Formats: sequence, C-alpha cells, structure tokens
Amino acid sequence: MKSKFNINKIVRPNVAALKPYSSARDEFQETTDNMVFLDANENPFQNGVNRYPDPKQNKVKKLLGTIKGISIDNILLGNGSDEVLDLIFRAFCEPNQDNVISLPPTYGMYEVLSNINNIELIKVELDTDFQPKVDAVLEVANDYSKLLFICSPNNPTANSINSNKIEKLLNDFNGIVVIDEAYIDFSKEVSWLGRLQEYPNLIITQTLSKAYGMAGIRLGVCYASKEIITILNKIKPPYNVNELTQQRAIERLLKIDTVTEEVENIVEQRKLLISALKNIAFVTKIYPTDTNFVLVKVDNANKRYSELIEKGIVIRNRTTQPLCENTLRLTVGTAEENKKLINTLKDLSGF
Repeated sequence: MKSKFNINKIVRPNVAALKPYSSARDEFQETTDNMVFLDANENPFQNGVNRYPDPKQNKVKKLLGTIKGISIDNILLGNGSDEVLDLIFRAFCEPNQDNVISLPPTYGMYEVLSNINNIELIKVELDTDFQPKVDAVLEVANDYSKLLFICSPNNPTANSINSNKIEKLLNDFNGIVVIDEAYIDFSKEVSWLGRLQEYPNLIITQTLSKAYGMAGIRLGVCYASKEIITILNKIKPPYNVNELTQQRAIERLLKIDTVTEEVENIVEQRKLLISALKNIAFVTKIYPTDTNFVLVKVDNANKRYSELIEKGIVIRNRTTQPLCENTLRLTVGTAEENKKLINTLKDLSGF
C-alpha cells in the first residue's frame, strides 16, 4: 500500500491550473430523438458520421468497466496507447527539467516520446533474466524523476516482470509507475488492475490492438485513480477517439466470448510453435513467453531474417536491442501461417 503520495506535487503547475476546452458535446449531453442540434456547427445531413463523437466515450467505457470490473471514473481512452502515453508525459513532466526511467530492452515509444517532449530518459537495463534491477532503479531516481515505465509482459523479451519487484518499485519510487499491459491477455499472470486502489501512483495502460484484434481502429486504454484521470482529461483533445472507432470497439466488446476464444487459440498455437522451434537446428534458445509472440536466439539473426524475407515471411529482427543479440521475434499467427513458418525454418535448417 502506497501512502503519502500527493499527485498535486507531480502534475505540472500549468496543467494543474489549466481550464480545459469545453466542446458543444461537453456542454449539452442529454439527447433524445426529438432534439434539434444546432450548437456544434455540424453538417445537418445524416450520413452516420456527420455529428461529433462522444468526447468522453461513455458507451465504450461502460462496457470496458463491466468487463474489467473498473469504474468509468478510472478510465481514459486514447487514439492508441501511444496517445495515452504522450498525455502522461505532457501532464506530469516539465520539459528540460524532469526525467523518466525505462528498463531496456523494452517498448521503443517510451524513448521516442521522451525525445518528442524534451524529457531526459534514464535507462536502467534489465538483468540477464530480463527482470528489473530494483536497487539500481531507485538509486538513479531523483527529485525530478516523474515516471517509471514497466512493460509487463515485456516487449520484446516476452516475459512478465516479477510482481514482488514491481511492488517494491510502486512503494519506493516517488513518482508515477506506468505498467504497460498491452499483452496481459496472453499471460498467466494477473493484471495489476485488481490493485489499482492500493497505489495512487499507479497507471496501467492496455490496448484493443492485441488480444481484441483491433489494431486498425487505434484504441488505447488508461486505468488510474480518479485524480489522475481528471488531470489527463484536462489536456486530451476534445474528440480524440472518432465515431467509427467507438462503434467498432462497442461491437467487439459485446463479443467478449469470441475474443476469449481467439486468445485461447493463440495460446494453444504458441505452445505448438514453441514445441516445433525446439527442433530447429539454428535456434539456440527459446525465451519464456507470456505474450502472443516468441523471442528466439539464433546463430545469425541478420542472415535468418533475410532468408525468411526471401521466402515471403516477415518477422522482427531484435538483434540491435540491449541483451538481445542474434534474436528474432516471431508473432504467433494462424495455424496455417505457423505451419508455413516452421516448414520454412526446417528448410533453412537443411531438413
């Protein structure tokens, strides 16, 4: 349990004093079939998208809240998780003054957003088991360290971060801990959502891009205290999630059983893929995975990547990342796609 955390000491002063833009849909939200809307300078001819979307995305949030067991007051939606992360930077980090901490190898957007927002990024590499060096993280943190990013399950390493290590960082880091759970649906570990109320300095990000199969609609989710969500709502664009995205998200969330079946299928295919990879001669190590991908070490990542491209199979070469020399990241595909991958790898092995 985190105690004595004051969000008002973390938020940027100009953001705390900011009066957010009030859109037409913010000022009047009650709707009936008989209403005539002449308040937002919209085109009056109905085509399904001539009206502005709900700026608060309440229908989507209610469905998500029911599925996750979270109040809508603890939810913010963004144009992909990248917008959510950018909002977090802009709300809490003063350019040219504050810093954030990341734990490479990890998701590359933390560094990109640091550069965009002119915030110093302090990197503390994971250990050889791809776990945080907790003492080293706390040692480099200072009064200007506002955010700590923990991707769990991690990308590209595929493993979950030890919960005891995360708990210590939540308790001892004086800023906000952002746990990126983009791949949590594929993991045997439990989401940190169930402990959100224990830690006022905790932000959890998730996405509809992976397990929900909706990468094309760009919808990211932020779960945090009501106080943090209120701050982020002050600075988000008024209509950051468009009408078509909201409609498709609602359709998908109403079919949660289908999502669950697809996740189970991917996990089963992951097992089969790992089993087959054990028989590929140039695969020297298969890393544990809690995601919808598998990280493998090979004899020569650049060579094998090029060979697979020539065979019409696109994977990700991660050899340039810290601790990831000669590794390839393989997304779990359909049964047919995985079979093609394995047969191609066998051919390259000389089978």
